[in-house]
Amino acid sequence: MKKIIVGTFLTLDGIMQAPGDSKEDKEGGFTHGGWQMPYFDTDAGSIMDKTIAATDALLLGRVTYQIFAAYWPHAPADDSIAQRFNSIPKYVVSTTLNKVEWNNSTLIKRNVPEEVAKLKLQPGSGFISVTGSGKLAQTLMKHDLVDEYVLWIHPLVLGSGKRLFVEGSNPFNLKLVDTKMTKSGVAILTYRPDKR
Repeated sequence: MKKIIVGTFLTLDGIMQAPGDSKEDKEGGFTHGGWQMPYFDTDAGSIMDKTIAATDALLLGRVTYQIFAAYWPHAPADDSIAQRFNSIPKYVVSTTLNKVEWNNSTLIKRNVPEEVAKLKLQPGSGFISVTGSGKLAQTLMKHDLVDEYVLWIHPLVLGSGKRLFVEGSNPFNLKLVDTKMTKSGVAILTYRPDKR
């Protein structure tokens, strides 16, 4: 059985919007895009490389899919992340897209909780990574489909932007199962749902 792992970059105040680039997501007038990049050091790179190498598939919302599909297929051929992302299955959740063209991509247009539950039943013990994709992650949380959270907490406060845990989310308990710290001060906290 596969595990669904939500992995995301967050600020101390829980913002996840546009960590990688100023043009990534300006919705709501967000002007702080690219906030994560000054903290991405060799420690973070090493941890990220290991995580990506262990990823069996990607589960992405439309916006994250479009960002990834515009970049990774055209990245240098010797880039290990590009090699992995371009070769593994990608499942894209969108009600507005009619097709997905990135290699090994499958579109999920409806019945998201049921379709993701089916993905989890695939043979093997690997994991399916949800990267970014805040609305999708919130849907998965609502339907108790997330097996693990890997939260990269960055030492800054932005004050506004999209959050992973939004007001009105269902309450649930988590158990801390792993911690790592990078030289730049990023705390990488791994949690699993705690069924109390």
